[in-house]
Amino acid sequence: MILNYNKTHIYYEIHGKGPAIVLLHGFLESLTMWERLTPILSINKTVVAIDLPGFGKSGIVETVHSMELMADIVDQIIKLHSFEAISIIGHSMGGYVGLAYCEIHPTSVKKLILLNSTPAADSQERKINRERALRLIDKNSAVFLSMAIQNLFTKDSQEKHASEIEKMKNDVLNFPLEGIKAAISGMKDRKDRISVLKEFSGEKLMICGINDPVVPYKVSKTLAKETLTSIIKLNGGHMGMIENFNEIVKIVT
Repeated sequence: MILNYNKTHIYYEIHGKGPAIVLLHGFLESLTMWERLTPILSINKTVVAIDLPGFGKSGIVETVHSMELMADIVDQIIKLHSFEAISIIGHSMGGYVGLAYCEIHPTSVKKLILLNSTPAADSQERKINRERALRLIDKNSAVFLSMAIQNLFTKDSQEKHASEIEKMKNDVLNFPLEGIKAAISGMKDRKDRISVLKEFSGEKLMICGINDPVVPYKVSKTLAKETLTSIIKLNGGHMGMIENFNEIVKIVT
């Protein structure tokens, strides 16, 4: 399906029947990351999987894709199909978008699952790394993208999931560089939403990798306590849907 958003096509898919659950992918990913989970969830839920702007089959909306802009895209799709009381699973960047949506539409979300994600804004060090990434993309995009994907996995996972990593690397080469840069800029400048998660009255859960190189488990554990959010610790790194698929299925179904 296609949403025409500010004269830009946004691709999304809807499967199944029942209460709506929105799946939001992370950076350098597309809705295909959910392709194993979608058939399971769609047995008794309406699954809405979205290609966020600049990824998958969706176009580029702006030079900066803020979390608020992407949350508005989610809202447009939700309104178009008259879904009510949705649940959200957001992986990494998708979790940032989910939190932005919850801030704007708190009563529309009954459950929020942050998968390898965080409510905190980027640290100063992280912002500097984002700026470096923008420069590296302009200098040698293929090398940057390959390294960026490889570094999402622990060393053990890199060997175990070599075929999945190679597929991710091949897929990302089809994403427009300006869309990737727009997402980096949006993540770099995103606001802190710790208070949003704390005040969110629906069911909330953080699923974390104990060796996550992007979202450190110790930090997540502290934030979960601060925001009164349930937390589940899994072995692995940042790519829970690949590294811990069976465990995640049990958690979200």
